[in-house]
This record gives sequence, structure tokens and C-alpha cells, in this order.
Amino acid sequence: MSSELVINSTKERVSIALLEDGRLVELNESSLKQQFSVGDIYLARVKKIMPGLNAAFVNVGYEKDAFLHYLDLGPQFSSLNKYLNQALSRKGRPQPISKFKRLPDINKHGKIGEVLKQGQHILVQIAKEPISTKGPRLTSEISIAGRNLVLMPFSDKISVSSKISSQAEKDRLKNLLQAIRPQNFGIIVRTVVEGKKVAELDAELRGLVKKWETAFEKLNPKNVPSLVISELSRESAVVRDHMNVNFDGIHISDEKVFQEIKDYIREVAPEKERIVKLYSGKTPIFDSLGIVKQIKASFGKTVSFKHGAYLIIEHTEALHVIDVNSGNRSRSASDQETNALEVNLAAADEIARQLRLRDMGGIIVVDFIDMHKNEHRQQVYDRMKEAMAKDKTKHNILPLSKFGLMQITRQRVRPEMHIDTSETCPTCRGSGKVQPPILFPEMVRNELSVLVKEQQLSRAQVHLHPFVACYLKKGIHSEEKKWRRELGCRVKIHPSEELHLLEYRVFDTEGKELHRKRH
Repeated sequence: MSSELVINSTKERVSIALLEDGRLVELNESSLKQQFSVGDIYLARVKKIMPGLNAAFVNVGYEKDAFLHYLDLGPQFSSLNKYLNQALSRKGRPQPISKFKRLPDINKHGKIGEVLKQGQHILVQIAKEPISTKGPRLTSEISIAGRNLVLMPFSDKISVSSKISSQAEKDRLKNLLQAIRPQNFGIIVRTVVEGKKVAELDAELRGLVKKWETAFEKLNPKNVPSLVISELSRESAVVRDHMNVNFDGIHISDEKVFQEIKDYIREVAPEKERIVKLYSGKTPIFDSLGIVKQIKASFGKTVSFKHGAYLIIEHTEALHVIDVNSGNRSRSASDQETNALEVNLAAADEIARQLRLRDMGGIIVVDFIDMHKNEHRQQVYDRMKEAMAKDKTKHNILPLSKFGLMQITRQRVRPEMHIDTSETCPTCRGSGKVQPPILFPEMVRNELSVLVKEQQLSRAQVHLHPFVACYLKKGIHSEEKKWRRELGCRVKIHPSEELHLLEYRVFDTEGKELHRKRH
């Protein structure tokens, strides 16, 4: 199976699509202004102690206070807190953590008021991004992730990924890392480490330790809350977490992001540098690779998947519900039981894809088509486990009940990806009446004329539906050339599948969308 990553970066947003054998399986969209990503480490202040919840609300700079439960403090919180206080009061370089004397673990069954007080400075890490009306979820069990290793300050444990099946390899890695592990640092060994040599791991380990120590040199108690250690950019983090032996293409539309990703891969896996490619086509990258079409087909309440069968996906505050329907299958089996099994097996594959694609978290209840034979229920359960094995997010799957219901829990650390594929008509604004299409080119030309005068444009890009774009570009005396002469601006028309038939958008040469000034 081949995997490709497609990154579409503009001034406002970054969209990242993961394709497996050409099929869209993950989509990540974020604003460049977005903060509080999972993995970011903050110097924060305790806002309020909540004894009833055994938790505290913490100010990390978000509009809503973040939530920190006692169980998320981590056993070595006392050591972390002591080291933080020393670093804040100390001028110059803080004491190396390897020479720091750790304190005993905090009481597993203790109370939040015993270790925290209102107004206290505290080091925290984002465990869950803000979701809906809730602020970020925090932890004080700090970890710093690298390509091969995860560094755990104030720990002494070495844990090896359970996905490494060979016990001999696990023992080799443990012994190897035990020899190079700095004092007072624990290590989690990621799956990609299998077969790696000590020199590569030692270099990464030193880099992670330096990242930790450098952050403490810049701490300022007058600047709270503040970001101490930032997770990689969203693009680099996705590359780090998904790149594997089958990853054979990274396509990027922005030159700056292209260079950043290339530098990152050159550092962590130089043999894979050739897979990073800069897209320079005139058509938007998601249009060119057919991703827009897949997005439109994959999001929405109803999702078709095989021979007329379809899923109905409903979302509530408490859980997600997925109903499997056979629809008008043209290739029906000879009996209902076999037909139900075939649909359910295909549905399991599509449901696993939908969970990753939409990043659905929490409780998911799937209503499969009823099957009477226990061995058929077991087959569907096994297929779902097999399909979900590719999902890196923590999850748990329960066998089908006698009513044909399957319960799945999936860890939620980011807001669910939601794209509304049914939109209000941009032409009639929902009124059901549109202006004559013959007037549309003149309307676009007039809008373009205003923008050229207001913003003194010498170049502009107009994105239109492919049919309209083709019409305006055709012939020696095309409308495109006519606009250039009349407006004194180098107008370039680009087709875009994202737009409706009578919809348009205007951009400058750097990809920034242009709008009229408000007077």
C-alpha cells in the first residue's frame, strides 16, 4: 500500500490530506492563527482550585480556562515543580536536570489542594485542543516527541512500542537506550526505531534534551502565561507521525513549507528527501489530485460506499451514531443473511476510514444490518479490528451485541473535522431565483474593475467553475484577454472545482483573497 501526503498552504489556512492507494483517509485543516496544539508546553498560572472535581482551572492564555485533573499531574509533579521554581528564581543557566535530585512521587490518591494553590506558576502541556465550548485539557506529565523517541523528563523508565513484535529487538533497544539515557530522563521508543543504530538514536536524544534545557533558559516569571516549547508546525508533525517505509510522496503547494519539510526530512531521514516535491501547477493542488471531489463525496450525513449500500452518520453532544443500509444493491446475494454479511464487511472498512477522515472521537455506536449467525457477527468484528489497526489514535472496539450494535470508543484530542457539503446557493442566496447567466461574466468583470482601482493591482487571479473558466478563456479574442486590455491588469483565469457554477473568487499573486474595501 502506498501513502502520499498532500499539503495545500495559503496565507490563511493549511490543509493536509493523507492518501492511501489514492483514497483520502485523513484530512487536517487548521488556521495559521490557531494556537494550543497538542504537545505545546506552557508556563501557566493556576486560576482556580476545584476540590469537588479534584482538579484545577489553569490560565494558558486561551479565552476559556484550561482543565487540569489531579491524575494528569503525573507522579513526578513535585520534582517538576521544584525544578521550575529553581529555574524561575535562578539567573543565567538553570541546573542541568541530570544533576537534579528528584523528590518522591506524589500520592496517587491525593487531593489537588495538597499540591496546587491559586496563583501558582505551573508547567503544563496541551493534551487536548479546545473542543466546542471547552478549553484545552492539560497534563503536567511532560513529554517531548521526536521522530524515533519521546523524552520524558523526571522519569527513569524505558518503554518500547508494543507494535514491535520481536522480543529480541525490544531487548536490544532497551539495553541500547539504557546505556545512553541521561540521568532523570525516561524514554518511549516509537515503532519506527526497529532496526535503527545507536548513533542515530543518540543524536536525536541529545537534540531532545537540548530542546528541554534551552527552553528553561528563557523562562520569565513576569511573562505568564507563555509558550515554552512549541510542537512542530502542523505540517511537520503530520509528516513525523505518518512517515513510514511505504510513504512515497509528499506534494506541497507552498515553497516555504516545501523547504521546511525538506529540511526536516533531510535531518531525520535523509534517504527519503527525494519524496518531497513542490507542486507548481496552475490548477489548485487539491483539484489537480482529485481530493476536492473525494471530500465532497466523503462528508455529509449520507455516505455511499459499495454497490448502492450507504451509511447514515448522525452526531450528538454525547455520541456519534452510524447506521448501515444495504440500499438498492444491484448485486444482491441469494439469501438475506449472506447479503447482510457482505454489506456489513464492506461497511466496516468504510466506517474505519470515516472515523479517521472526520477525526470522530468519544463514543461511536454502529447499527449494522441484522445477522443471525454468530460466526458472521464475529467476522464483522474481526474485519473492524483489522480495518482500525491502521488508526494511530487510541481506540477500543466491543463485539456486536445480539441487536447488531457495535460500540467503539476513540480518543478525542482535537475538534471533529466537519465539512458541510450541502451549501446555500451562492447565486440565489436561498431565494430560488437567479440572475440571467449571460450577465455573470459582466458582473465578474465589474467586480474585478473595482478591485483593480481600489488596490492598484497589476496582476490578479480569478478562480471560477471549470465550465465558466473554459468559456472565458476560449478563442483568440477571449474575455480574459479583453479584461487585460480594458483594466490594464494582467488577469489570469484559473478553474476550480471547489466553486459553484456562478461563483467566483479573486486572489493576488501571493494567494491572498481580495475583497472590496468597506467605506
